[in-house]
Amino acid sequence: MLNVDITTDKIRVGTRFALSLQRTLRIPDDGQTYPLPPGLGAFPIRCVEDFAARVPPLWARLGGAFIPMYQREALWIFFHAASWKPNAVKVAIGGVNAISGESNDAGLKGNPQNYMVCPNQPWLDGINSARGSVRQFVAMPLGLGYTVEESVAGREALGGIQITVFEPKAGRFPDRPPANVAGLRSQMLRKASIAPMGLGAGGSIRQRIYPDPYGLDVWDLENHQRVCIHIANSLQFEKITGTAPPPTPIDASTYNESGLPWFDLYDEHRGDLAPAVPLVHAQTIAERDSQAGQFQNDVSFDVPDSRIKKLGGAGQATKTDRSSSTSAERVVRRSE
Repeated sequence: MLNVDITTDKIRVGTRFALSLQRTLRIPDDGQTYPLPPGLGAFPIRCVEDFAARVPPLWARLGGAFIPMYQREALWIFFHAASWKPNAVKVAIGGVNAISGESNDAGLKGNPQNYMVCPNQPWLDGINSARGSVRQFVAMPLGLGYTVEESVAGREALGGIQITVFEPKAGRFPDRPPANVAGLRSQMLRKASIAPMGLGAGGSIRQRIYPDPYGLDVWDLENHQRVCIHIANSLQFEKITGTAPPPTPIDASTYNESGLPWFDLYDEHRGDLAPAVPLVHAQTIAERDSQAGQFQNDVSFDVPDSRIKKLGGAGQATKTDRSSSTSAERVVRRSE
């Protein structure tokens, strides 16, 4: 089994893989598909074990980490991985695999592929619901019928995010980094009532989920580790930790008016997994709002090509730009 190290801004699994959870803009669910929104700083991460006497019993039993999110706040997951020895990574939300839409069992599958390979998969913004796009991860309380867990599995019991990381089999990749990459850090960064929280399906974002270039046989199914990431709303996080969560980001239309950049990635050559049928039909937050007679004031807008930074191509901006914009991080407001 792989070791897990939880710090204030990253979760490390094994010796090479880590992830951070990035705060971002919530995209309107208006029928349009938007470019990649920026990162507005990492969510603060806390270790469940450090607050075992104050967290809900389910969290204490499952262990792992927790983060604060406001209701209807969005996130994306940023993967830090070694180019010379990749990992297979499964992501589930409320026990529903975000890639295949199936129940989050212990193993890897090739058809349909239920995992990603990191690298080259740099990040994940949502569920695999369409070719070339995902539906954004957006926080909602459990018990109201808004989460992907409820829509696909017919229950709202687990919530949060579940990450499982697999090592490759021995001898398939080098055991040590080549001299020219040793010591380098990953360059793939991009810039209510107290109730448990899960993730619902928000607006559509352009993003590919890549097929495994190595094949299922490369991965060691016996050498893996799972980490649960629980989601606390702002009041719950402050009650547990004694510290206030960071302010919620501005809305997407205000960001767009500010003239700050959006992002896209040169990755056409990497392919794209077919959308998962259960996730294609997962009820979105907007659809659930309509059923409940609630209507949010999400403003549609256009993002001109001149405002979209291309990442990863020769002579283009680096992938660090998606989350390193200090001007973007300053454009925030507290939740009302």
